[in-house]
Amino acid sequence: MNARGRPRGGASRSSLADDGGFGVAVPPVTAPTSAPSPQRAGEQAGHMAVGRISPPDYLYDPSVFAREADFSAEILYVAGGLYGNLAATRAIEQLAASERGDVAIVYNGDFHWFDADDAWFDAVEQSVTPYRALRGNVETEIARTIDLGAGCGCAYPKAVADDVVMRSNQIFSELRSVAAQAPSARARLAGLPMHLVAGVGGLRIGIVHGDAVSLAGWGFTREVLTGAPATVAEVHARSHIDIFASTHTCTPMLYDAPLPNGRLTVINNGAAGMPNFFGMRLGLISRIATTRSPHPPAYGLLRNGVHVDAIAVPYDHTLFFDRFLARWPAGTAAHSSYAQRILKGPTYTVAQALGHAVE
Repeated sequence: MNARGRPRGGASRSSLADDGGFGVAVPPVTAPTSAPSPQRAGEQAGHMAVGRISPPDYLYDPSVFAREADFSAEILYVAGGLYGNLAATRAIEQLAASERGDVAIVYNGDFHWFDADDAWFDAVEQSVTPYRALRGNVETEIARTIDLGAGCGCAYPKAVADDVVMRSNQIFSELRSVAAQAPSARARLAGLPMHLVAGVGGLRIGIVHGDAVSLAGWGFTREVLTGAPATVAEVHARSHIDIFASTHTCTPMLYDAPLPNGRLTVINNGAAGMPNFFGMRLGLISRIATTRSPHPPAYGLLRNGVHVDAIAVPYDHTLFFDRFLARWPAGTAAHSSYAQRILKGPTYTVAQALGHAVE
């Protein structure tokens, strides 16, 4: 019935002292001792494809999740990949208002992206700030006061075409210029955690942007999860997590498998602020709760009395797309990369999200 969040904060555009590349101190992470410093990573970036590298301060060990839960909830919404879609934030709040209990909403990164406009950027900040949030790679990189040369920090794998990476870097550059005019917002973003642990119905939920070892990790793809069972089992053993909720790949997926040391579930909501399946103009969020959803799930499972579901976000397409076109008309980087997905959805199906073969 009520969406639980945090006190509302502002995104005022005032001065802020520089502090080692971030406006405020970044939470410590566990990283290999051989990893270069962020400054060194910036020097190396000139020899690597910008947008494909992952800065070393993205890394953490799966054991960081083996801690007391940061919060508990009966109904948890995990909404990654908002991408600046304000209509989606309103739709998510309306979904929460229909629930029969309090809802904990977590925006797990990349809530900024298309909002490379002062007013739009500030509106996204105001919409997200009342709720718990993680910083995704986008928020992490726009929060830096020193550009490391990592581009959007997406750490795109080789399978992603170079022109897609180039356009992402162009979008990021324009967004970063806008964020630079909002230093207090940058300070807030820099101070957000990279991961959270929630307790729902006796299960431990690891909320991440990427995967169990990196803010921008691609390890929670079905190919990796099914192709490296020993590694997945080790992650499960070290993290003490029952369910991971992720978003970074922008591709929805539900994975559930027995392991030698127990059962692991991974749910990726794809994008809360863009279509996820062909022919469907709907965002997706992950709902993890002790009660059945009042909204029909796109798919899901029941685990130890806890419902793990993908819930459609029926945002106002016209409102979002009109604003998108006003900022990113034909010929711009975002239009080239995303307009067709926003209009028609990706060439991806619910069956694929569940791991079923597509003929």
